Amino acid sequence: MTSKYNAKIEIFAKEKTKSIFDSIQTDNKFSSETPTKTTMFFDKKIIILIDAQELSHLRANLNSTLRLVQASNDSIESVKI
Repeated sequence: MTSKYNAKIEIFAKEKTKSIFDSIQTDNKFSSETPTKTTMFFDKKIIILIDAQELSHLRANLNSTLRLVQASNDSIESVKI
């Protein structure tokens, strides 16, 4: 029997939080063929819940999600005037 794994990520990036959420939420909507279940919420901070049946799938999803958050943040920072 395979154990179930889950993770919860909370992100607060001041005034950039909503923009980051919109960016990564769009990607999440179109990534339905993954072996993990990813749910995202926004309420003053980003809350990301990830469920997986295998630890390696959870790790891969965590890495991808955190890279998307970082890329979104970096993109916003690069266009600041």
